[in-house]
Amino acid sequence: MHNSGKVTVLGFPCNQFGAQEPGSNEEILAFATTKYQANFPLFAKIEVNGVNAAELYKWLCQALPDDEGKQPIAWNFAKFLIDTTGKPVKRYHPKVTPEEIGAELG
Repeated sequence: MHNSGKVTVLGFPCNQFGAQEPGSNEEILAFATTKYQANFPLFAKIEVNGVNAAELYKWLCQALPDDEGKQPIAWNFAKFLIDTTGKPVKRYHPKVTPEEIGAELG
């Protein structure tokens, strides 16, 4: 688990963006850990947009629309920062790296 004492990263695979996650949950986990050395909790594949979106993402997207005021997630690797009380704090564009977020948090 990636936990620096301040931040815990959680991963939610989704196949709604260019069919980039077509595999099973086991295949996705193996790929993420071998190719990218992912060391954080990786959950089962979910949908993040549309009528079948996971409740977590419905809530996050409603609480934190993107920079253009849109709720749906535009592309893989969108990130949300949630504080220790469970309050959504900020939504990050998919191209923002975890390192950039870490630097912002100090």
